Amino acid sequence: MKAQYTQNVSSLVLGSLIAALLFLSLNSFIIINPGQAGVISILGKARDGALLEGIHFKPPLIAQVDVYDVTVQKFEVPAQSLTKDLQNLEASFAINFRLDPTQVVEVRRKQGTLQNLVSKVIAPQTQESFKIAAARRTAEEAITQRSELKQDFDSALSQRLEKYAVIVLDTSVVDLNFTREFSNAVEEKQIAEQRAQRAVYIAQEAAQEAQAEINRAQGKAEAQRLLAETLKAAGGQLVLQKEAIEAWREGGAQMPNVLVLGDDAGGVPFLFNLNNLGVQAQ
Repeated sequence: MKAQYTQNVSSLVLGSLIAALLFLSLNSFIIINPGQAGVISILGKARDGALLEGIHFKPPLIAQVDVYDVTVQKFEVPAQSLTKDLQNLEASFAINFRLDPTQVVEVRRKQGTLQNLVSKVIAPQTQESFKIAAARRTAEEAITQRSELKQDFDSALSQRLEKYAVIVLDTSVVDLNFTREFSNAVEEKQIAEQRAQRAVYIAQEAAQEAQAEINRAQGKAEAQRLLAETLKAAGGQLVLQKEAIEAWREGGAQMPNVLVLGDDAGGVPFLFNLNNLGVQAQ
């Protein structure tokens, strides 16, 4: 009976020991999957060196591993600021970021969790970065230079979050709003500018039409002047030709005493008295 009892106790102890060893073995290793990074803490204190993808040993019972998602995260942050001309500007940014896997130990020590990192670091730094970008421009420039505003915001945010182990991949402006008074003022200004441009166009069109009329009038005047000169020259030539014909007739159909010389270009002819030149009619 005593031997049976001793045997049962021994079996129980052995089973407990095996179970304890199995438990310790299972809790002495941690598997870090792709897209994750771990931080091992012994007695609540984070150790240096992030646990990257793979199998890692951890001291049983006294160690704990915090696993962080290091894939791309998306977070939408509202922001508000004053522009250079003191107009109130509200915006909402969608931020794509991820944690630096090699720096998750600092996240564990300073922020603890990813949620704390978002609420205590990313959100306020987004607000400050937006203030920097908005203060460089007037409200109107914030509208017309929206891409440049985003570039300044991205640059400021990346520099600020880099020291917190946050890598900013991309940002996008989800919404950008001004006060109702400013929006109405911008709309009225655009309408006034369009009207002014229309007036300039009409004035230019009228000036061009007036110049065209002047050109047409000048062309008509020049044509009339040339016609008058042509008619004058042609009239003089006709008179001289008439005198030459009459001289021919008076000579009895013989060699005339008057010779008409003229150019082929229609110029004014010249009259020569052949008797004066010593030529005798045959």
